[in-house]
Amino acid sequence: MKNVVFISPNFPTNYWQFCRELKNNGMNVLGIGDQPYDELTSELKDSLTEYYKVSNLENSDEVYRAIAFFIFKYGRIDWLESNNEYWLERDARFRTDFNIQSGFQVSDISRIKYKSKMKEYYQKAGIPVARYHLVDDWDGCRAFIEQVGYPVVAKPDNGVGASDTHKIANDDDLRHFFDTKFPDVPYIMEEFVYGAVNSYDAIIDSNGEPMFETGNVSPVSIMDIVNNADNSVYYIVKELPEDTRRAGRATVKSFGVKSRFIHFEFFRLQQDQEGLGKKGDIMALEVNMRPCGGFTPDMINFAHSTNVYKIWADMIAFDRSTMPVGQHAFCAFAGRRDGKNFVMSHEDIMNKYGAKMKMVDRIPDALSGAMGNQMYLVLCDSEEELNQFYKDVLECRE
Repeated sequence: MKNVVFISPNFPTNYWQFCRELKNNGMNVLGIGDQPYDELTSELKDSLTEYYKVSNLENSDEVYRAIAFFIFKYGRIDWLESNNEYWLERDARFRTDFNIQSGFQVSDISRIKYKSKMKEYYQKAGIPVARYHLVDDWDGCRAFIEQVGYPVVAKPDNGVGASDTHKIANDDDLRHFFDTKFPDVPYIMEEFVYGAVNSYDAIIDSNGEPMFETGNVSPVSIMDIVNNADNSVYYIVKELPEDTRRAGRATVKSFGVKSRFIHFEFFRLQQDQEGLGKKGDIMALEVNMRPCGGFTPDMINFAHSTNVYKIWADMIAFDRSTMPVGQHAFCAFAGRRDGKNFVMSHEDIMNKYGAKMKMVDRIPDALSGAMGNQMYLVLCDSEEELNQFYKDVLECRE
């Protein structure tokens, strides 16, 4: 029986389903979290063999002791995972410390977490990347901007999501960035890309081959959603475009990805850009060596009539899966931002889309910056239906 340590199984709130499918496959599922056991959902409790509460998941010494306790009680740990961007580096450190070979090690971190390092591996896959400059001083950044022109984007070289991301359109913005940026954080500055984010989402087996593939499209950038406190919009594609599939598979090979659920981000250019490609071309953005966040795994299930939690657990247990993939549809996410004067009320939306609504809920505060405050998930059979849904849910009065 394999022993699997799952870190933070209670957050995001849907991740208990990874644990359930592991346990259904005969795994010992050993959870480590900072939420009191009595406050865990009954579904999560039933999905765990044992739970070790720490006072704070940020305290690596406590988590280290928890893993050591599980090894003492259950024997060698076969897998350690959180499926969470925030913990990727520490997951790798614990794998290295405890000689857990089934996942990224400390030596792998720079190429999978630092945006500047990722570019080399995208280029090896033959995929164009935006020109960049590691932020140093005013003169260095202005020299880079002389090459690429305004606007540019600056963000932490090792960052999570779109937090602390700045669109810089002129010298005043550049001065503000230098005045307000964190002094000890390394930043990367990139030429601005006029494109919509298209992702490649896949579960990869131990040979680096996809067991399941799909993708999503974000017409509005997360950077703009966060910085402008805007509504959030993205959807799971009905069919994965062939160029996205090719780029995703090539990137998997270049990075040497094995036995993981991944979320790779690309731009689809919305206009010709010199050095990057023609309108409609795919180019690199960044890799994420974990599932797309929030409710996306559930959206993938709805869109493709399947269960990616099970496919992932099957990958760990058997390195293959017989989980069927059924009828395909678009699965649309709309995240409304509180305080906006929407044309359609919540009741209007439910009356029109209730039959196709898959989830309706308030978004946890920890995710609301990128996802809005009130979410709606619907299935749409066509692009026309998809566009009408977004118009209905997000249109505001002047």
